Amino acid sequence: MSVLHPAPDRGPVAPAPSSEPPAGPASPAPASQPGRRVRGSRTGRTWVAVCAAALITVALIIFMLQNTHTVQVHFVGMTGTTSLAVMLLIAAVGGILLTLILGSARILQLRHAVREPR
Repeated sequence: MSVLHPAPDRGPVAPAPSSEPPAGPASPAPASQPGRRVRGSRTGRTWVAVCAAALITVALIIFMLQNTHTVQVHFVGMTGTTSLAVMLLIAAVGGILLTLILGSARILQLRHAVREPR
């Protein structure tokens, strides 16, 4: 019967040199290399947009709480009273909707011009 002896410890083994070129910009940058920029992603941009929207919402809530006094509003022959903050919010939403409608019409106009045969 033979006895197996463990192999002598030779320390850490260095990896064999590779003949392949180093990976391009698609490979992630190691954290130990300062100065290298990590490419942005759609998820990162979405996170920034959500944070900005949350800050704007908080500012809007504070604005509405500070402007609770009632005002009289006259518009196209109609008269009413409501909170100043609500009226300004309605005006802002109306402006946003008008911008979206006009912008969408322009985008459709440009798409139609691109698709038209010459």
